[in-house]
Amino acid sequence: MRITYIHQYFKTPGMSGGTRSYEFARRLVERGHEVHMITGDPDADRARITDEAGIVVHWLPVAYSNAMSYRRRLWSFLGFVGKSALVAGRLPHDLVFATSTPLTVAIPGAWAALRRRVPMVLEVRDVWPELPVAMGALRSPVSRWAAERLEAWAYRRAARVIALSPGMAASIRRRFPRVPVTVVPNSCDRTLFAGAGRAGVALRQETPWLGDRPLILYAGTLGVANGVDYLVRMAARLIDTDPEVRIAIVGDGRMRAGIRALAAELGVLDRNLFLLGPVSKAEVVAFFGACDLAASVFVDVPELGANSPNKVFDAFAAGRPVAVNHDGWIADLITESGAGLVLPPHDTGRAAAAVSAFLSDRAGCRAARAAAYALARDRFDRDLLFEDFVAVLTAGQRGEATVTGAGRTAASSRRIHISRAS
Repeated sequence: MRITYIHQYFKTPGMSGGTRSYEFARRLVERGHEVHMITGDPDADRARITDEAGIVVHWLPVAYSNAMSYRRRLWSFLGFVGKSALVAGRLPHDLVFATSTPLTVAIPGAWAALRRRVPMVLEVRDVWPELPVAMGALRSPVSRWAAERLEAWAYRRAARVIALSPGMAASIRRRFPRVPVTVVPNSCDRTLFAGAGRAGVALRQETPWLGDRPLILYAGTLGVANGVDYLVRMAARLIDTDPEVRIAIVGDGRMRAGIRALAAELGVLDRNLFLLGPVSKAEVVAFFGACDLAASVFVDVPELGANSPNKVFDAFAAGRPVAVNHDGWIADLITESGAGLVLPPHDTGRAAAAVSAFLSDRAGCRAARAAAYALARDRFDRDLLFEDFVAVLTAGQRGEATVTGAGRTAASSRRIHISRAS
């Protein structure tokens, strides 16, 4: 197939951020498909085209940063809509694949699909618009009405929908029961993280403040939704009760300055908590290899429980347990598998005690590591989930079958179930 793939935040392994689109697109190329990726480049002043592992990438100059206000982000989304629609409309293709966030990518996707009379497959990475409403990004009745209309319009024009978690799929099915939706969650790159242990040892040797001390790692965005101040407050408890434990926060975002200020105010900055800058996907391997526990935290908004955080699957790929402070499918997965622990969302004192007890239990840590890697190998391996992904694209392009269910991750077997569309 000739596939036009639209993703405003496309990243390569040499960049900071999730590489799901890169990994799936390069695998499509390896299967013989022609893939044109249309994405934004916040640092560019003109459009350019590059070849990334056989993917033809159209980089468009569209300003974007997690530090932007919601209003400025909206203008960024709309700017990308216009520029990407022009490029996508010119490309010949057999299928258009558009992945959110933002859901506005459905607009150039639907336009390009209509222009060439081909199907569009839509991927949903957030419970939208429920999440932006819950986070206060869409406050006025008019903006909420517009968001709901955009969502319904996008689903009506999609031949198939991919959701990144069971919660997202359930939300779509509840409100749009006729939409054919399949769960293909974020995945584990076991090849990339195969050398994580060795890289982690080297990182420890090169890092005086770490050495052989226990390490909790947060590697990801420092945005409003992430609530990373939770880890700062936990560090303030740990410095009194278990001062050898180190917390490393690796990333950038809108809340970075506030997190630094809070850490300094509570007396933990550069003592037991270290705020580092963002690193590339290739470089983050060493941090996961060095850590004893990877943290994935959010503010206490129920809709965030449906999220599918990259950092969780990177931890599993490295064979590292995960701690979360929220409910949802990841919390259930950790509880059922023993691959980490679930912390109370509001009590950082109890969280600190739970983390300290976990890290001091060497046998328990070894068992949690084994459980984490088993999840990476058996349920979330990227090559396995790519088969689910490509099955949806193939069904969408042919228009002959509907992929149902939740893919491998929720099935008792490793088969994709395909039924005839009515």
